[in-house]
Amino acid sequence: MAPDPTVPALEIVNLKKKYAGTKKNPGTDALKGVSLTVPQGEFFAFLGPNGAGKTSLISIVAGLAVKSSGEVRVHGISIDEHADHAKAFIGLVPQEMNFNIFEKVINIVLDQAGYYGISRAEAMPQAEKVLKDLSLWEKRNEAAQALSGGMKRRLLIARALVHKPRVLLLDEPTAGVDVELRRGMWDFLRELNESGTTIILTTHYLEEAEQLCRRVAIINQGEIIKEGTVKELLTSLSSVTLLVDTKEPVLLSNMELLRGYPITKIDETTLEVKLEHNQPANDIFRKLSSIGINIMNVRNSGSRLEEVFVSLVEKK
Repeated sequence: MAPDPTVPALEIVNLKKKYAGTKKNPGTDALKGVSLTVPQGEFFAFLGPNGAGKTSLISIVAGLAVKSSGEVRVHGISIDEHADHAKAFIGLVPQEMNFNIFEKVINIVLDQAGYYGISRAEAMPQAEKVLKDLSLWEKRNEAAQALSGGMKRRLLIARALVHKPRVLLLDEPTAGVDVELRRGMWDFLRELNESGTTIILTTHYLEEAEQLCRRVAIINQGEIIKEGTVKELLTSLSSVTLLVDTKEPVLLSNMELLRGYPITKIDETTLEVKLEHNQPANDIFRKLSSIGINIMNVRNSGSRLEEVFVSLVEKK
């Protein structure tokens, strides 16, 4: 039966998690009343510094950690009342490599299907599909320890998809993966999301969230401090920082002529320009040109989402 599209893929209400402490340490409030709704088919990211509560949240949703209080529903199914049913909707890609490195790749994927009551014969077509999609089929009879770091990451994804989950949870999915492989994984995840799978990820790569996700929640010290579409978060920026590459070295005499402008010299041929929200950059570029500075290239100083993230976390 097709899922009811009006039911959220994930619904979290006042979720709290406190880790027990000792006499010297009173414990840690990892989550302090988080509430969130993720519609079906969404590509959603949790962003936050280490210790913000991202992994605790993902672990509770996946059934790996016990919440202190609150409600969690996956496709309308309570993780308290019908835990097995809720888990059947979820595929989890954890941060850590938690498979037997001496086991064959194909067995790691097929054994995972068994946890959901799917026989090896029934699971084989899906296992073949996901391993081919992730360029691992040729490695299916090799032990996992023979795989590169990037391939091991892809194996975690293949394992999570063998039972055809409707919601894929990705906890730092591209950590330690080189840029080329990371972008290949981005393409795969985009296609998976476009086919209808809801994807929820945590990531330290803010460029990743900006490129992939439609909605983002920034979490810090166990609380969601900002949530919205990527576009909404980017428009909340009060300033934009640009890096300007110049053809010739910028002289001290040039910088004297730029006194009063929001321009800082980074190195001999790089200037940093900080613009207030909606301030046109053309006036700055004309000024640079008027004093003989030839511009070769203009780029963002980093991920624009990173600027939002840093500004919000610093205010907290």
